[in-house]
Amino acid sequence: MARVLVLVPFPLDEKGLQNRRDQLGAVKLGPEIDFDYRGVKAGPDWLDSYHDWLLGDMATFEAGLSAQDDGYDAVLVDTVSDSGVNALRSVLDIPVIGPGKAMYLAALLLGTRFSVLVQWDPWEPVFKKSLQEYGLADKCASLRSINLRPDVRNLLGGKEDEVFPKLRDAAMKCIEEDGADVICMGSTTMHQAVPYLQTSLPVPVINPGPLSYKLVEAVLGLGISHSRVAYPKPNVPKAEMAHAMLEAARKSQFGLA
Repeated sequence: MARVLVLVPFPLDEKGLQNRRDQLGAVKLGPEIDFDYRGVKAGPDWLDSYHDWLLGDMATFEAGLSAQDDGYDAVLVDTVSDSGVNALRSVLDIPVIGPGKAMYLAALLLGTRFSVLVQWDPWEPVFKKSLQEYGLADKCASLRSINLRPDVRNLLGGKEDEVFPKLRDAAMKCIEEDGADVICMGSTTMHQAVPYLQTSLPVPVINPGPLSYKLVEAVLGLGISHSRVAYPKPNVPKAEMAHAMLEAARKSQFGLA
């Protein structure tokens, strides 16, 4: 049985983690793979700025540092920002997958230009940043936001009647006005809207979380991992420093002695 650790970039309670686990219902996986979910000790509230991206990278990196020693066969990061992926690849030999880059590349397997549906305007810069870093900005037809403040714990539950039609209308503008032939969901927190959109739109809709689950299953089945040439190991690892920093951050964020 392959064991995969899914890192959630927010310090969530069990209900919040269950909302992330629900993504497993959207993908068919073999019986020989199992997923555990782990939130970070402390971290940013929104991932809406360079400030938050730095904190998100650090928090997710620290949460995954022990994955290999804990017996996991792979790590997934449950955010389209791919927070901490590069840093974790530098210290872990097991595969580390982020849904953002995976989603963009999958879109180009299914079409030629994709658009990203964004829930909230302040999230748009992270997509511009990652698309530039991945060399894919010219393949993105547009970013379109419905500008609804997200709830990273409860996700879209209870807001379906308001949110789903807005996402559909924005996606149709991506297709008809911007020239997109594939729609990418801008957050794993939007996964509850995907079945509705898949039946409402004339183009493929990529659900990044379940896509990353299927991808990690394939990578493990092929027996491959990330390139050590692309992601060299640090000469002087600082794992204990990272753990100490996040433990101090946890105490500060939650007012612990």
